[in-house]
Amino acid sequence: MPPEENELLTRAQIAGRVDLDRATYDALIAHGWSDHPYEVCGFLAAQNGRFARHYEIPNAARSMTYYSMDPKAMLRPLREIEDHGWDLGIYHSHPHTEAFPSPTDVQLAHYPEAVYLIVSLQDRDQPVIRAFDIVEGKITERMVYVDGMQAPVGQR
Repeated sequence: MPPEENELLTRAQIAGRVDLDRATYDALIAHGWSDHPYEVCGFLAAQNGRFARHYEIPNAARSMTYYSMDPKAMLRPLREIEDHGWDLGIYHSHPHTEAFPSPTDVQLAHYPEAVYLIVSLQDRDQPVIRAFDIVEGKITERMVYVDGMQAPVGQR
């Protein structure tokens, strides 16, 4: 699908892609279901442009509508990601809404170098993961690929 057609499907400009391996993609969705109906969250680490490692971080807020990563649980993964020079990804789930950053998500996007992934469980039969850059309040979407194949995008 040409980029201009993709842009009609989302409220954000599409620029770039995110690559995940199947195991990581499945693990993010499983993590989303593990504490449903509450949001879950964590970090991802990418080597050579591919996210293949994830770190589940407890949602200190234990909320159905927002997440707050447990600060103590963040330290080891962030140190490991930084020490290895890996790229940072931050993910969380939207148990009841689409995989698009909420105003709160945008406000709390404090890592401009990170890619933000949202796991939507809105459609119980087809969970969706979408990826975004959020820099100074501007949202840009990246297409998600799993083992080289474009992942389902769900309802936009």
